[in-house]
Amino acid sequence: MPIERIAHRGAKRELPENTIPAFRRAFERGADAIELDVHATSDGVVVVHHDPGVRRGVRMVEIAETLIDGLGTLDGGGPARLADVLAMVPANRTVYAEIKGHGIERLVADCVAAAPQTVRCAVHSFDHGAIEVMRDIAPNIPRGVLFENDTAGILDVMARTGARDVWPNWKLVDASLVHAVHDAGGRVIVWTVNDVDVARRLSEIGVDGLCGDDVRLFSDS
Repeated sequence: MPIERIAHRGAKRELPENTIPAFRRAFERGADAIELDVHATSDGVVVVHHDPGVRRGVRMVEIAETLIDGLGTLDGGGPARLADVLAMVPANRTVYAEIKGHGIERLVADCVAAAPQTVRCAVHSFDHGAIEVMRDIAPNIPRGVLFENDTAGILDVMARTGARDVWPNWKLVDASLVHAVHDAGGRVIVWTVNDVDVARRLSEIGVDGLCGDDVRLFSDS
């Protein structure tokens, strides 16, 4: 199967990351999927933002401690709602949502459940406990686990979380890892790939997805 081309926080080299314009541009550039980060406000709205806080002038406003109205409008720099992002995704494309906020699994699951049926959704996280929760409350949503520094116990983590996708940093990936994950019934999605030669090498050893800041780099992968 063709390697999935995933835009890391949208077309972030052209437009502000994790914004609807960046996601729209990524699809225009040929992305099969977008990857984004989610938190939730104190009144339970899932928003797309990498950091736990949003800067307002000289101060930082914590998303989890703020009502959605307190984060500002999109025009004023406020984060997009996940529901609005899911509504603009073209048919048969995929949204990979990284769960960043603590204890927001149910909110994310409900948001994904309400997404248009033409959009595929999956979740992933460095917090493997959050993925265990997602397995229990929303087993129909595909799950993934992130690895940054090592892949020790990766097969045990897959089994414990029921993860379909393994997301290792590109520096951790070799053919033996890919084969082991495939033998366990999983997929390997590599991040953050921003070099043509790296993308080509990863393609040759059989990874399933490449996540990077400019999906045009993956045209020959």
